[in-house]
Amino acid sequence: MPDFTTFILIGVILTALSIATLVGIVMGRGNAPGTDAALVKRFQAKLRVWWIMVAVFVIGTLAGPTTLVVIFAGASFWALREFISMTPTRRGDHRTLFWVFFIFHPLQFILIGLGSAYYEFYSIMIPVYASLFIPARAAISGDAKRFLERCAKIQYGLMICVYCLSHAPALLHLDLVRTDGTAWKDNTNLLMFFVLISQLSLTLERVWSRWIGKHVIAPQINASRTWEGVVGSVMTTGLIAAMLRWATPFFWWEALLMGVVVTIMASVGTLTMSAIKRDRGVMDTGTLVEGHAGILDQIDNICFAAPIFYHVTRFFFT
Repeated sequence: MPDFTTFILIGVILTALSIATLVGIVMGRGNAPGTDAALVKRFQAKLRVWWIMVAVFVIGTLAGPTTLVVIFAGASFWALREFISMTPTRRGDHRTLFWVFFIFHPLQFILIGLGSAYYEFYSIMIPVYASLFIPARAAISGDAKRFLERCAKIQYGLMICVYCLSHAPALLHLDLVRTDGTAWKDNTNLLMFFVLISQLSLTLERVWSRWIGKHVIAPQINASRTWEGVVGSVMTTGLIAAMLRWATPFFWWEALLMGVVVTIMASVGTLTMSAIKRDRGVMDTGTLVEGHAGILDQIDNICFAAPIFYHVTRFFFT
């Protein structure tokens, strides 16, 4: 059963989301001069996505760590499906993809669910064994056309959507201690902290980019993302992370630095995924979430930030 701190954190998230929803309703009805109707509509669609994500996450938190692992496994499976579907596959890939979806994917999350005692297995299974197996299995199919490209696509999708994302629920099983040596037992709060900071960082980056953004990072990939937006997000997300230190094993300055690390990785991850989508000629990875793209579009920042956050936490706070 979650402790009192968990309920406080859930309350803070729900309160902030309710205020944002109220603002979105007012903006949608106000028709104030200078208001971008398309931007308001996108903001409202994003809020609907957040409500769904928060609802699912809260249910998982109340149900326990195993349910949270299952939820992340489901999100990972669908994200991998969206990633693979961006590029048509050949007949020779089908049996390889069977192993990817129905052997390596569930095995990774089963090992995660069994706890940190299996770290040596889940930390190398996909980067080592799956990466060797995929091209070997594809070669057995006898189809050499675009062989390297096909194998690289499958391997990268497995790495990002399964391996990297699986490090988020892996936080639940770390034996955490604070810098002063005292034990920390509220791992669910740490996972909630990580997901919240990851999602806030991109929202704040868009706000800063729209407000003061002048220098676009990569115009050919994403014309709306600026250096000013990234710097502004790093500062504000870091401060928010420091204010939420009570939900983590970190002191305020450690939480601030963790917020900075997560923000940078989330920004890099989303930009990387934008480059992949431009290369594939698609705007969004999917349409599962009505009005706001696919699952992978919602969690690409978490995918990139999760392994870094996990390993820094494991190295310094266990």
